[in-house]
Amino acid sequence: MAENHTAGQIRDLKASPLDLYIYRPNGTVEESGKQNLWPRSLARKWMAMLFLGTCLLYCARMTTPVCAVSMAATFHWSKIDSGLVLGGFFWGYCFTQILGGHASDRVGGERVLFISAASWALITAGTPVLAHLGSHTLALMTTARILMGILQGVFFPSLASLCSQRVVEAERGFLMSTMHSGTHLGTLLAGGMGSVMLDRYGWESMFYCTGFLAGLWAITVWYYLLRGDATVKQMGKKSNLQSSLSRKRWLYIFKKPPVWAMVFTHMCACSTSYTLLSWLPMYFKESFPHAKPWVYNVVPWSVAIPSAVGGGFVSDFLITKGYGVACVRKIMQ
Repeated sequence: MAENHTAGQIRDLKASPLDLYIYRPNGTVEESGKQNLWPRSLARKWMAMLFLGTCLLYCARMTTPVCAVSMAATFHWSKIDSGLVLGGFFWGYCFTQILGGHASDRVGGERVLFISAASWALITAGTPVLAHLGSHTLALMTTARILMGILQGVFFPSLASLCSQRVVEAERGFLMSTMHSGTHLGTLLAGGMGSVMLDRYGWESMFYCTGFLAGLWAITVWYYLLRGDATVKQMGKKSNLQSSLSRKRWLYIFKKPPVWAMVFTHMCACSTSYTLLSWLPMYFKESFPHAKPWVYNVVPWSVAIPSAVGGGFVSDFLITKGYGVACVRKIMQ
């Protein structure tokens, strides 16, 4: 009895106030969480599909920046007009981050990802149609980019929810780094395809091709991985407890310095990476007009892929060797 009592005290001291199992006796929530983990075979399928989905997400995201120079010439946009179209994405993107994470926790990130992907695939493929629909091209393109940002804003929160609920802790670093390497591959493919398709088939072809591939990915996920899946039922077992915890603890969360440290770190990383993603093609076109497009559209992102995958492998290796998770995450950041 004494040993059990002491062990319980130690566990409570080490546990986070946000850990689900400390609110339920006998670890029933922890056991429920283990039941929600993907089997290894299913995890491999999802990892492959999520990698492709992340890749296509960034392909769709990069279509407008890659085609911005050609579109500006076609529709006689000024640099301010181009900035409105390119920046419209982020106005929509910032509004659905928290909503996407909350919806994924409630109904399962798999279905949120599917609905999101099917929607932004349709918008991507329909962008050229909107552009030639009438005389208000600038307003229509800005609106389309805002909608694209709203729909893509749920992707990474859903991915984080999936990672926390479906993957064991020792493998999460590799999974997330693999997914993030898909962002670099998507940027790489968008730059490579864009450099070829812009010259041969026009800027519209880039949108059609990317939208078609993203729609095909969504159909594949639904047919082979989601149809008849019991995800919603499994998630429903914990939804009441999780919603109760979120109502009681959200103020506590935002009082913690580590939370704000992560927010500002993420803000700094995004501000630099998205500036490069959005403006690099236009900057090179204006400053170095004789530069080959594949150099600035392909080379930076081809270097980033092995760096991202290698970082995830190293972080998982350090965790399995006994290093603290928080310490490893700080080192890799």
